[in-house]
Amino acid sequence: MLILGIESSCDDTGVSVVEDGFLIRSSVVSSQDFIHSRYGGVVPELASRRHIEVIIPIVEEALRGAGVILDDIDAIGVTQGPGLVGSILVGLSFAKAVSYVKGIPFVGVNHVVSHPLAVFLKEKGGDNRGVPDFPFVALVVSGGHTVLLLVEDYTRHRTLGQTRDDACGEAFDKVAKLLGLGYPGGAIIDRLAREGDPEYIEFTRPYISHGSLEFSFSGLKTAVLNYVRKQDRPLTEETVRNISASFQEACVDVLVKKCEWAIEGTGLGDLVVSGGVSCNSRLRRRLGEMAEKKGINLFIPPPHLCTDNGAMIALSAYHLLREGKRGDLTMNAIPTWEDL
Repeated sequence: MLILGIESSCDDTGVSVVEDGFLIRSSVVSSQDFIHSRYGGVVPELASRRHIEVIIPIVEEALRGAGVILDDIDAIGVTQGPGLVGSILVGLSFAKAVSYVKGIPFVGVNHVVSHPLAVFLKEKGGDNRGVPDFPFVALVVSGGHTVLLLVEDYTRHRTLGQTRDDACGEAFDKVAKLLGLGYPGGAIIDRLAREGDPEYIEFTRPYISHGSLEFSFSGLKTAVLNYVRKQDRPLTEETVRNISASFQEACVDVLVKKCEWAIEGTGLGDLVVSGGVSCNSRLRRRLGEMAEKKGINLFIPPPHLCTDNGAMIALSAYHLLREGKRGDLTMNAIPTWEDL
């Protein structure tokens, strides 16, 4: 079965053709970083307009890459939420239109829950990476979401904890903007932090309470802002590197500790970490150290499958379709996590 996966929840347009729920035949992502970098963050109206401009060319490119035409596609999976409602509407409307004209079934997908399932995707000529056993604990950490899940199977999950305010990736972007580093901020801070001192500033770790699986990053972001405002002279490059390292270490400490608590609380031995922030080199290293110490099996998809992409949507859609789930023309975009 060939599934066309469409992801447009935020500022990346991702389209993929996936065979039988795991083999990536093609995957194309159109980034909008060059549009939003001047603003230091995603501008929803501009994101929506860009999705409209590129979705047809990106779909055509993905079909060419897979060596198929639209008539070969058996079904469509499309992000229904959560995310920016205008962006979601572009992909969802496209999927509805193709489904109506071609008679191809489609299904709406929760793109956050799809992130950890990316670990099951395979690529032609790729290595035979191991995969977790169900159930497993998953941390999804990105620009819009920070959530711990208990993933029971391909279509069922339970939320263990999530952020009460800012997502971790959002805090990275806002701190980078505060320091004048540019957008997207996560990769820049990761790079600068390698040359900084993570103990330069002891930012408070927002654990909320011992054993809590909830997150909060707004206070940490404000702590960086207050520190910068108290300086009586312009920040030197060395100071910026040290602030970056100290902020990053605080975030990583919290993420790693929450994963550890989730594993201990559930008694499970497999941990999957995904989402854009899981590309962070310090987080990957610290998670690896924790997993080895605790005897945990750690799974992190390759970086291009950690960020938003159509392949993970196609994978989720495949399993939803097998359970008889279908979308229809009345389906609405759902911007919030709570409503999905």
